[in-house]
Amino acid sequence: MDLICGRFFIMKKILVFFLIIAIFPFKVKAQFESFKDSVVQLYGVVMTADSLQGLPAVSILVKGTGRGTLTNNQGVFSIVVLKGDDIEFSCIGFRNKVTKIPTDLVGNQFSIIQLMVTDTMFLPAAIIKPRPSREQFERDFIGTDVPDDNIEIARKNTDMATRRILMRSLPSDGREAVNLNLAKSAQKYYYTGQAPPMNIFNPFAWGEFIRSWKRGDYKKK
Repeated sequence: MDLICGRFFIMKKILVFFLIIAIFPFKVKAQFESFKDSVVQLYGVVMTADSLQGLPAVSILVKGTGRGTLTNNQGVFSIVVLKGDDIEFSCIGFRNKVTKIPTDLVGNQFSIIQLMVTDTMFLPAAIIKPRPSREQFERDFIGTDVPDDNIEIARKNTDMATRRILMRSLPSDGREAVNLNLAKSAQKYYYTGQAPPMNIFNPFAWGEFIRSWKRGDYKKK
């Protein structure tokens, strides 16, 4: 009796296994067909509302997903979205616009002509007043601090004293740190099995020390 029950239980498990195998492909196929039906190819053109001209470089973002695209020079775009997604259009100088893809859309394509309205900003009025007298104008004109041009700024930044200050204050970047580590490792491997030389007997090291002392590198700032 126990043997018959055991065989019946095994046959039941095998039957359930084959039923799962038979039903699983249909379930996966049904889910794929449902997802395939929700995918929409969105394409269209973004234009100004007043002159109906194509807007280039308009940011088109699918909200909540981090996906998006930009319009070309004629304002044309194309992106893959899902039914029910919110599409946000944004451009500098224009008001943001949000468009929703219909959930009951028939088919997998949706075209749109999006009009962007100019976002006008009013700045406070600037009142320009003359100098009270000619003498004050001349004094202020002569005393005006004119900023340096790029060449003069580069010349100041490449000054020897400025470079020494920057070398002592700025941290090393990744390349300098790697090169320094490799140089130390190469020196360590080069003197493996022998005593490395001491700089106290190195005339070149003494020469560099004397030059640094004359430059004032060891003075307290």
